[in-house]
Amino acid sequence: MALLETVAAAHPQDADREPEPQSPPAEMDVVDVFRAALRKTASDQPPPAWDYHRPMLAMLPTLSSKPSTGFTVGALANVAFFRGDPATTGISATTVGATISSRKQVSLSARLHVFTAENRFNIQGDNRFLWTSQDTFGLGQDTQPSDAVNVRFDHFRVSDIGYLAIRPRVYAGIGPHFNVHRNVEPGEDADSAWESSPYVEYSRRNGLPEESQTSSGLTMGLVVDTRDNVINARQGWVASLTYRPSFEALGSDSAWQELLFDARTYRPIKGNPRHRIALWLYGDFVVAGVAPYFDLPSTANDTYGRAGRGYVEGRFRGERLVYSEMEYRGTLTANGLLGLVAFLNLTTVSDDASGQSLFEDVAPAGGVGLRVLMNKRARTNICIDVGVGRQGSKGLYLGLQEVF
Repeated sequence: MALLETVAAAHPQDADREPEPQSPPAEMDVVDVFRAALRKTASDQPPPAWDYHRPMLAMLPTLSSKPSTGFTVGALANVAFFRGDPATTGISATTVGATISSRKQVSLSARLHVFTAENRFNIQGDNRFLWTSQDTFGLGQDTQPSDAVNVRFDHFRVSDIGYLAIRPRVYAGIGPHFNVHRNVEPGEDADSAWESSPYVEYSRRNGLPEESQTSSGLTMGLVVDTRDNVINARQGWVASLTYRPSFEALGSDSAWQELLFDARTYRPIKGNPRHRIALWLYGDFVVAGVAPYFDLPSTANDTYGRAGRGYVEGRFRGERLVYSEMEYRGTLTANGLLGLVAFLNLTTVSDDASGQSLFEDVAPAGGVGLRVLMNKRARTNICIDVGVGRQGSKGLYLGLQEVF
């Protein structure tokens, strides 16, 4: 006892000293897990030094099954890279996918978001080559699941735009846009309903060809982007305004114009980056002319097909669409390997033929998801989400990049 009292008296400042705060665990991704499993840990064989010139690859096999396509197998790949010093250049990402179904439906896609050195240029692209089918519905919010008519078609889209930095983080750009749906025909068990199908009725009412419909023109846009990472932002915001005219002189079946806006923001909760709120507001409007049926604003018709989790692609369609979503993002493990999300979204569309305006009705949906960190430097996650909507609608979604 005397010895303890002597030590305390000699070092009075140590008697009430709080324990030193421990550093948070190092972030760990799937590659680190495999390295540890192979006993290649930091203590016996340190990982190679990171070289930002090397691309960062993440891959995910996909399996799905639904009546319109049958059993489908495929793969997604995300390649992240830097075209310049990461201190002055944003991360770039290219996502490619390929699937084939038991009913001989094939899908090939390539989406890209590339920054050149020091962010002087930004290139964005949405390119698709599909031999597929889709359940179609009438315009507006009042359609029922039983109204669906399956349609088979070939879909080819080439839409790329090059942006020039006119100020730091502010870009203006222009590029070509070509979108065609051809060999359109009745899908699974749809022959008897074909003449009264939403696609045929809309096309005949507006004097559009039925076997093939094409939109061809330009895309012009203005973007402000302050995000710290386009794959998985932890802070910042982005806003864009896009104008897309289609011209008959360039091969379009009708002359029409489209205006889109997209705004997203990311906020840590109480300054803690482990827990964040992400907000997304998206609008798609036909502002002049008549758009082909499949080019009309609809759920999951955005670049990455992510809007409207909880509903199938094209479930709600109209001349105008407004969509909003809020998502909570958090981590489940201290090392960041596992995470979770919870989301709510709202969709509203208009229908000029019936006189239904935006916001007369709103379709809500929500769900939860799991995240597995695939590459910690690129912040690429394996994303597994379950969404539910009204009228019994539901869906399972797999991805290699955050929904927004």
